[in-house]
Amino acid sequence: MEWFAAPDYWFGRLVCQRLIAALYLTGFLAAANQFRALIGEHGMLPVPRFTARVPLRRSPSLFHLYYSDRAFAAVCWTGAALAASVLAGAADHVPLGVAMAGWGVLWLLYLSIVNVGQTWYSFGWESLLLEAGFLAAFLGNARTTPPVLVLWLLRWLLFRVEFGAGLIKLRGDSCWRDLTCLRYHHETQPMPGPLSWFFHHLPGPLHRAEVAANHFVQLVVPVALFLPQPVAGLAAAAMIATQLWLVASGNFAWLNWLTIALAVSVVDAPSAAAVLPVPGRPGFAATPLWYEVMVLLLTVLVAVLSYWPARNLLSRRQAMNRSFNRIHLVNAYGAFGSVNRIRLEVVIEGSAEPARAGGSAGRAVGSAGRAGDGGGDGDGGGSGHAGHTVWHEYGFKGKPGELRRIPRQVAPYHLRLDWLMWFAAISPEYARPWFSAFLARLLANDPATLRLLRHNPFPHKPPVRVRVLLYHYRFTTPRELRATGAWWERTLVREYLAPVTLRDLAHLGPHRAVRSRP
Repeated sequence: MEWFAAPDYWFGRLVCQRLIAALYLTGFLAAANQFRALIGEHGMLPVPRFTARVPLRRSPSLFHLYYSDRAFAAVCWTGAALAASVLAGAADHVPLGVAMAGWGVLWLLYLSIVNVGQTWYSFGWESLLLEAGFLAAFLGNARTTPPVLVLWLLRWLLFRVEFGAGLIKLRGDSCWRDLTCLRYHHETQPMPGPLSWFFHHLPGPLHRAEVAANHFVQLVVPVALFLPQPVAGLAAAAMIATQLWLVASGNFAWLNWLTIALAVSVVDAPSAAAVLPVPGRPGFAATPLWYEVMVLLLTVLVAVLSYWPARNLLSRRQAMNRSFNRIHLVNAYGAFGSVNRIRLEVVIEGSAEPARAGGSAGRAVGSAGRAGDGGGDGDGGGSGHAGHTVWHEYGFKGKPGELRRIPRQVAPYHLRLDWLMWFAAISPEYARPWFSAFLARLLANDPATLRLLRHNPFPHKPPVRVRVLLYHYRFTTPRELRATGAWWERTLVREYLAPVTLRDLAHLGPHRAVRSRP
């Protein structure tokens, strides 16, 4: 079928598949490095406990058949090795069916992780990676001409990502409509990056221009994806530029890079050659009939499953980042329908001293608040004195903590605990399933949990007690930065959790340690 082939898109396919493979590699590495503390056999939300109460039909995963930490690690490292081989170009040197099978294994292994990952894997970019990786399998390899139908399916996915994000903003927070959201977003986003302080201090008119440009790229430009070249390619270039802006201004795991990968698939080789040193077009073998049939079946499947996300886009009650099926295909996407006006941070401190008679949590918090306003800027984390009790602060790899520590660039790697700590600060409800288990592991100096942290103030012996304080963080002004060297300023808001011991947490149970407070 002559209409089936789109040979001019071979270069876009090449870059798109390589980027998706690189992000699969990142996802598997992140899972391998973090799973034991999060969802391992002795983790905060253990997979065996999840699979015991949730049947296979509701969360398809290989781990319903068998789970052990060794088996999970084997899945992670197998996926990482396979993704690395695809990234290196191995799929282009094997028969088409083998290449597609390799992509299918990547998808199945990562689906198995996501479907038992619970709260730790509840982010929209997990579904986006699965959907993009599934479609990438049908793009073929260097031996075959890119199939036009799959290229259109990738555009439909990119449209849903961008247009869905634009609509959720327009329908959500009023600051998106009055163009003021970026006065707050760079400071209050889940995990600021090293340039976020500078973005935050851009002039107000430029912030308004950023929001207006975002609306144009997410609400108007996506329509142009379905127009002929060079219009579609220019639309994709605009999306790539805005995604790179987001990469520079914050840490959003692999969301931005995956969106870039989808946008690259829209660019044809002649257009790319105008700005890049693109080699000559390779020769292609005849397209197998079985491959054409599979692509047609895939197109029908996506068309049927598109009913639910299309209806969601048109709904006034648009859902953000939702999967309508258990295999995470043809999902709804969106981000930041609302923007926080202030940044709240949960700070965890430990003490090696037992509770003293006559002490009070209220007095302890007051003293820590005065000490914490300017502390927490050394390598060892902050410390505060509550009466005669000395408290030492735990340091996280990505989330704000020490005031003099500039935010780090983490993405496309994903620090799952750090992200969930941001949600925990917004509302204790987010933390109920796992927070007390996290504290219990700090009180036991659990090695797997401590590997998720940057600094453990109790390297030789676990603390006797831990407490949790809630602070208001804000970026310092340029004058304050020059005077103090601090990127952040913080003020104590309240006690999030009174000092507890390991025995206290055992009595409280897994869902009672975190309480909402006025």
